[in-house]
Amino acid sequence: MDKGDREAYYMHDATGISGGRVRGEVVGIVPAAGKGTRLGPLPVSKEILPLGFWEVPAPGARAKVASHFLLEHLARAGIRNVYMVVASGKADIVRCLGEGRDVGVHLLYRVMDDSPGTPFTVDSLYPFVRGKTCALGFPDILFSASRAYEALLHRLEQGAAQIVLGLFPAAQPELVDMVAWDEATARVHDIHIKPAHSGLAFTWGIAAWRPEFTEFLHTHLAGARDDPQVLAELESAAQRDEVYMGDVIRAAIVTGLRTEAVVVSDQPYLDIGTPENLRHAMRTFPTSGRQT
Repeated sequence: MDKGDREAYYMHDATGISGGRVRGEVVGIVPAAGKGTRLGPLPVSKEILPLGFWEVPAPGARAKVASHFLLEHLARAGIRNVYMVVASGKADIVRCLGEGRDVGVHLLYRVMDDSPGTPFTVDSLYPFVRGKTCALGFPDILFSASRAYEALLHRLEQGAAQIVLGLFPAAQPELVDMVAWDEATARVHDIHIKPAHSGLAFTWGIAAWRPEFTEFLHTHLAGARDDPQVLAELESAAQRDEVYMGDVIRAAIVTGLRTEAVVVSDQPYLDIGTPENLRHAMRTFPTSGRQT
C-alpha cells in the first residue's frame, strides 16, 4: 500500500465529525510510562506485545503489536499528531513504533524518568498540548468499536461539555472506574473508582477534552511531582497510594467542569495488563487489519 492509499484508508471515516473538524487541533495522548508489574517480567514492554498479524499477501507475515490497535482508532478519527509518553526504560517502544507511519499517525515521544501515576504522565505533555483538544487512550486497552473517537469528538463539538468519556460495559466493576451518569442528558455526575460493589453498568476507557481540562489537570497537580508532601495530600484525598485519572476527573466535576459520556461499545474492553486477559487477547486477535 503506497502513502496515498494508506492516508485514504485511515482518513475516510473522519468526515462525520462536524465536517471532519473539531475547533482547534485535536491531538492524541497515549500514556505508556507505567511499570506493568501485573504481568511480571516480560521480554518487551507490554505496549508492544505481539497480538496477531497484519493481513498481508502470502507468504508474508508481520506482527501487529498492542499499541497498533489504539493508534488505528485515533487515525480513523482523523487524529494525526499523537503524543506518547514512555518511561526511560522503554526505548523498545520507540524502536518498534517509530514515527507511526504504519497506522497513519505522526508519533511524538516524551521520555519520563519516573511517573507517580497516569495523571502526572498526561500532565507532562502540558507544554505541547495546551490550547488543543485532546483525545486520550491507553495502549493496553483493546476494543473493537471503530468509530469510538469520532463519537467522542462529535459530542464535544456539538455539546457544552469540557470532558467527554467513552463508555463500555464493565465486566469487572471492582477493577475499574464506574461512571454514574444520566443517559438522557449524557451528563456525568460521579466516578466510583474500583468499588467493591456497584449497581452501575458502565466504565470509561477513552476520553476527549477541551483545553479547559488540560489547564485544570495542570493546576490540580501543580507541585505534586516535585513536592512529596503535596503528592501525599493528593493520595490521601484519593484514599490510596496512587492518584488515578478518575480522581482528577471527579475533582473537575466537583469544580463545575461539565463532563458528559457516550456509550461507544456494547462490549467490554479488554485490559491486557493481566495474564488472563493477555492470553485471551492472543487467542482473539490472530489476524487483524491491513498491512500498510
